[in-house]
Amino acid sequence: MRLDEHKEFKPSPMIIPKPVEGQWKEGNYGIKPRPIGGEVDIEPLLEELEILADALEDLQSAEHADGREDSGEREEAPEGISQADSAGSEEGEGEEETGYIEKQFQSESTGEGKQDLGMEAAKDEGMPAISTDGEEQNPAVGAESTEGEEQGLKLKREFASRDSGPASDSRNTDKSQAGSAIRDEQEFEIDPVIGRWKEQRQEEQKRDPHPIPVVLELFIKKLEDEIGYKKSFDVVVREMTFGEKRTALFFLNGFAKDTVLTEVLKRLTYLQPEDLSTGVIHSFLELYVPAVQVARESDWDNMMTAVMSGATALYIDGESTLLMIDAKSFPSRQPEEPSLERVVRGSRDGFVETMLVNVTLVRRRLRDKHLRYEIMRLGDRTQTDICLAYIDDIADMELVESIRDKISQVKLDGLPLADKQLEEATVKRGWNPFPLVRYSERPDVVAVHLMEGHVAVFVDTTPSVMMLPTTFFDLIQHAEENRQTPFIGTYLRWVRYIGILASLFLLPIWFLFTLQPELKPPFLEFVGVQKAGRLPLVAQFLLAELGVDLLRLASVHTPTPLATAMSLIAAILIGDIAVQTGLFVNEVILYMAVSAIGMFATPSYELGLANRIVRLILIVAVAAFKVPGFMIGTTFLLIYLVVSRSFNRPYMWPFIPFDMQGLWSVIIRIPVLHNRTRPNMLKPQQRKRMPESNKK
Repeated sequence: MRLDEHKEFKPSPMIIPKPVEGQWKEGNYGIKPRPIGGEVDIEPLLEELEILADALEDLQSAEHADGREDSGEREEAPEGISQADSAGSEEGEGEEETGYIEKQFQSESTGEGKQDLGMEAAKDEGMPAISTDGEEQNPAVGAESTEGEEQGLKLKREFASRDSGPASDSRNTDKSQAGSAIRDEQEFEIDPVIGRWKEQRQEEQKRDPHPIPVVLELFIKKLEDEIGYKKSFDVVVREMTFGEKRTALFFLNGFAKDTVLTEVLKRLTYLQPEDLSTGVIHSFLELYVPAVQVARESDWDNMMTAVMSGATALYIDGESTLLMIDAKSFPSRQPEEPSLERVVRGSRDGFVETMLVNVTLVRRRLRDKHLRYEIMRLGDRTQTDICLAYIDDIADMELVESIRDKISQVKLDGLPLADKQLEEATVKRGWNPFPLVRYSERPDVVAVHLMEGHVAVFVDTTPSVMMLPTTFFDLIQHAEENRQTPFIGTYLRWVRYIGILASLFLLPIWFLFTLQPELKPPFLEFVGVQKAGRLPLVAQFLLAELGVDLLRLASVHTPTPLATAMSLIAAILIGDIAVQTGLFVNEVILYMAVSAIGMFATPSYELGLANRIVRLILIVAVAAFKVPGFMIGTTFLLIYLVVSRSFNRPYMWPFIPFDMQGLWSVIIRIPVLHNRTRPNMLKPQQRKRMPESNKK
């Protein structure tokens, strides 16, 4: 709707003052223009007005010198403009004209003199001016105004409108409301990065599609040039003739589902020429291709992308449109329980490397009509499929839009490493060791997060799913806690919390008590080194940390039958012999083992690695500065976690900002029937989790 649609139009034309270039934004519908910023130098305008005033005096003098009778009579001024008192001399005549111009602009700046604007516009067009009362004005009125006068009028009008200030408030209410709406709209600013991306996307969508050749030979030649047909062994083009129509079936050998394509070809062999007399594409699409998903395609690039994603293209000679048959079969493995998220009770299925299988596993658990799967492609060369999953009546749509924009802004050749490269390109956490997204390979965990209001990101070719946003306390929870009773689940949760805290602070605190025994309370008198080793304690800690990491890496690359043997070698030969030779003390090995167990008990593998780095930093800080080092390091860690954000959500919620209800649900595994609200950190559209009928 136009801003002035509610106004009553009058026959008087409207003049929009031309702004001074570089200093003013153009006004809308005569509204006073707004300055871009800074002060405007008006000295050139005043000098030009003085020159125009002198020119008017000379003009009046020349007219009187030609014998114009000085009778003191004056031309009738337009309504709404006050006239100066008459003067008998030529000098008074010139002063009167100058005062007339000034008063004319003053009246216009206060909402008067609109009639004069209409008269000026009418003079420029060579038409009779029309007053606001609907009466025609004499075109001869003011005929002696020169071009210099008109320029002066425009400049003076702009100068007066700037200085009008509060006096312009006397304008009618409709125009004020319209001006306010315009100013509000102009003051709204869009993020320049998102704005540029949207412009680029619009330009890409407006590009002209690349047509498909209408001759079969040209179609084959283009396939040879672009995709390497007859060079790449997996590129297949099957040429056949059906009903005297030459066709070509274009697909990639490893992706094609031969049973479906065989049925299609079997059906097409029964075609006769009279069956394809008119509407060949329509006949093939609607009648003769027995496939579930068939669509038309007239763009060459879209066709190539679809074929490389597993589809099959059916080309018909003489047609600029072909048919895309969704007969794909990706090589994949069967769903099995994830090795990092095992549970004693619960489902044994997990995600695989095929995205279609993964979204189906979640859909099986969430039979909700509001569950949305948005497909995107990223990577100029890989064209990796990315799926954005959310429940549209629960998830915060601003969060969904933010994640969608961040993914769409990524410009890369490809994502061969799938989700980890996508996380690095979108989250942009830099050198932050703590994970800002949560990964899961369990469909039930992803379904629970979607019902809370999270957004899940599926990436093809990986079994891990990203859940956004996340917090520090989300990363230390496990599915096993919810598979047990509330009491047992709470106990398991506390045991896990103690293990995580031990992995962070046990070694630094023990090291601090060893360096300063006076800090130990009486009941911890036994803590400390009983027998000193040959190496300093800080060196023993660092070597032990590196040894644990080396063993972990070796276990990843060691075949399963040999893993047990490697564990025995690490425990007996390395640990025991290192203590007996005096390189290590028993206490270091003991506390290092407890810290390693706490790290392995952390549900998030990425968070466990980050905690290991923090533990090393605290050990070095204690060795260098003792108590101040430990206090400063711990304080810096807490502040760093508090200021971190995951997709504009606080990373330490519900601890900071404090939320008692949310913190209680972190400490205690709340029973299902009492867990009635969703986390307010996610800003869900529906805060209540349970239907009213289930509340008691």
